[in-house]
Amino acid sequence: MATMYDVPVDALLEAVAEDLEDRLDEPDWAQFTKTGVNRDLPPEQENFWALRAASLLRKVADTGPVGVERLATEYGGAKGGSNRYQVAPDRRADGSRNLIRTILQQLEEEDLVETADGEGRRITADGRSLLDDTAGDVLSDLDRPDLERYA
Repeated sequence: MATMYDVPVDALLEAVAEDLEDRLDEPDWAQFTKTGVNRDLPPEQENFWALRAASLLRKVADTGPVGVERLATEYGGAKGGSNRYQVAPDRRADGSRNLIRTILQQLEEEDLVETADGEGRRITADGRSLLDDTAGDVLSDLDRPDLERYA
């Protein structure tokens, strides 16, 4: 049986996002909000909400229990220095905590993630089986001979 570690991440995230797109509702404000203070514009992808939810689900499964603070750090980036002549060095900026928290709450409603008291959020058995079953489907669809040993 294939696990989420046996397939390429981008293929897994796209397949999980297709499944989550029907299960999660994108809020009205999501199309206007930025993903962090280091960004200039909101994301342009059509299925951004589902892709970010799939990415968060995988990250919680990989590193959980994990909190919103640490996830915001991982989804952050570099913010430019001075706005005139760019003379100051880049600084670290975190990702949007509201975006991460809202998606995690939706994943909790779907019973894919649960809250561990004082530790953060961790994946449930349903969430793990969703990732592993999707990984098995992705592995069978991939045409890569180097991955045949996992099938």
